[in-house]
Amino acid sequence: MPMPYVESHDRQPAVAGQFYTADAPALMEEVRGYLSQAQPKNDAPTILAMAPHAGYYYSGIIAGVTLGQANLAPTVLLLGPNHTGLGKPFAVWPDGRWLFPGGHLKVDAELAAHLCEKEPQLAPDTLAHQREHSLEVMVPFLAALNPETTIVPVCISHPGLDTLMAVGKSIGRALRAFPRPVSILVSSDMSHFVPHEVAREQDSRALEPALHLDAARFFETVRGEGISMCGVLPMTVGICAALELGAQETEVTGYATSGQINGEMRRVVGYAGMLVS
Repeated sequence: MPMPYVESHDRQPAVAGQFYTADAPALMEEVRGYLSQAQPKNDAPTILAMAPHAGYYYSGIIAGVTLGQANLAPTVLLLGPNHTGLGKPFAVWPDGRWLFPGGHLKVDAELAAHLCEKEPQLAPDTLAHQREHSLEVMVPFLAALNPETTIVPVCISHPGLDTLMAVGKSIGRALRAFPRPVSILVSSDMSHFVPHEVAREQDSRALEPALHLDAARFFETVRGEGISMCGVLPMTVGICAALELGAQETEVTGYATSGQINGEMRRVVGYAGMLVS
């Protein structure tokens, strides 16, 4: 009997059973429940979305109302932070599939190769993604919206503003030159482990320049004011790419903190959703 074909870089889920249930039918039911609470889908194609990546119990509703309202292309470029410190600064998962309980999404190898060719800082690297949860938790949402979605996951750990902005612009130009439409999805939580009111105030200050698509002021506000938003690097890249793709309209789709879920208001994490078209 011939051996079954295994795609070259299949990624096994790292946080199933922790950040979300490992029970396949329960997972899809939960995700569809969050998506069903969204406003009607936007008419304009979504160039850039930002959604949170905590455990679904805490952030699932904000992710659901954001991605449910988004008008995403069939191909999605995923930009997430690197929580583990592993791998390259701009790590691109090059091919294969990303598995989740009950299914998988295919990696768009053509787009991954195109991005790495057009922007030398982007490099094929699976190590950065192996234990990273920020993009994994987005995959069941994208699969529930459209099981034929293809993805290119990119894990970002480069700290410098100039490089982030240059890579973002380069990604935008590469996507503009690509023959198929691509949406960008940034995965980020907001303030970490501060009182509820502090989180609301800090996160409002961080979101304001993002809503104006001012990448430099966004980065400088988050870093300069010590706001513990984990996705500041990928969101800086995302804003710059979105501007290259003609972004004009922005909106916040939802905001909440973990304290509103578990009642612990003294030490919360903030979650925001945002759409750019």
